[in-house]
Amino acid sequence: MSITPESPVGEIATRYPLATRVFNRHNIDFCCGGGVALAAACEKRGLDTAAVLDELAQTLAAPGAGEAKRWDEAPVADLVRHIVDTFHTPLREELPRLESMTRKVHRVHYDKDPERLTALLESFLRLKAEVDEHMDEEEKTLFPEILAGAADPSRPVAAFVHDHEVVGAELARIRELTDDFRVPAMACSTWNALWHGLAALETDLHEHIHLENNVLFPRASAA
Repeated sequence: MSITPESPVGEIATRYPLATRVFNRHNIDFCCGGGVALAAACEKRGLDTAAVLDELAQTLAAPGAGEAKRWDEAPVADLVRHIVDTFHTPLREELPRLESMTRKVHRVHYDKDPERLTALLESFLRLKAEVDEHMDEEEKTLFPEILAGAADPSRPVAAFVHDHEVVGAELARIRELTDDFRVPAMACSTWNALWHGLAALETDLHEHIHLENNVLFPRASAA
């Protein structure tokens, strides 16, 4: 596959896993918006498509770039195990940690920015509730069905992709509320750590959702 302005960003991320570094750097939605052409995704972000293409070419030409794991070529069972081990299990530890920090920053620094910190806490709690329920449903129902070859092709599209869109909207809201994760000058160490933790969470969830939306679900539907 040669990357062109018309190439869907989700397909680029699937064929060239290191491309996600470029997409994350520029906040290009390659998970929920994976079907969008690169040119349209760049236009939405106010980016020069040619410059992003050059950046992708440089990234993919770097030593070792060709050794990145192609999950679209791996056995489905390995992909499911990777999703659970790499994303689900760490999230069950990281989400409570971030919730504790979000509540602490809201409680201690409420007077400094009450509206924004309250909105951030509410958005994070919605995100956490959605992700927790989504992961449980996947592990209890969807993943076993996929591994048994009994998954209903309509279910990922109708239910689980919709969950991802809800998560994506909350991530966008959190990015907006944190001013693109720029740490305020008056921030304490916990506040600083929270902003960095939320930025890392966004990156991980984008990769997580991409592997499900653009790799696992299409493969399950085609099986």
